Amino acid sequence: MTDLAQLAKDIQQLKDLEAIKRVKYTYFRCIDTANIPELREILDENVTATLVGGTYNIKLEGRDNYLEMIANGFHAQFVGHHNGHHPEIDFISETEAKGLWYLADIAIDLRNKITTTGTSFYRDVYKKKNGKWVITHSGYERVYEIVEPFEKAPNLTAHYLAKHGRKEPTYDTLKEFPKG
Repeated sequence: MTDLAQLAKDIQQLKDLEAIKRVKYTYFRCIDTANIPELREILDENVTATLVGGTYNIKLEGRDNYLEMIANGFHAQFVGHHNGHHPEIDFISETEAKGLWYLADIAIDLRNKITTTGTSFYRDVYKKKNGKWVITHSGYERVYEIVEPFEKAPNLTAHYLAKHGRKEPTYDTLKEFPKG
């Protein structure tokens, strides 16, 4: 391969790396804001997920199931804060990649009066389809998770999901989610 061809390949891989990072950053923003339409755009229609926490082990298949889980979990009585950082992304081919992300999160469920704090390692698989990177698998396992009940709701002076989240979840996401 000529130096120029190798340089073009390297530049494309750097562009793809940044595009994959942007997909995952978009993912975290969209789940915390229950932005289902935009989230739909970055998930493959056959996406799979495995989400393992201290009290749950969710496995699902298909974008519609994934989006329904997010809409029910990030509802109007929920506050989410998810930060993904330290990405380790490896290319399998020019159109496939895998990524490891370190997550730190806080989740306040006002309906059930619990706050969950923890960290996880997300392990994702990405595919480039029609020139655009999408998530084909997403999964995490908790490094630690602290679930604490509260009596009095926190003094929220801003609450985005109260206005934009689903008003009444159609099921309790962690207890009743229909498996893929």
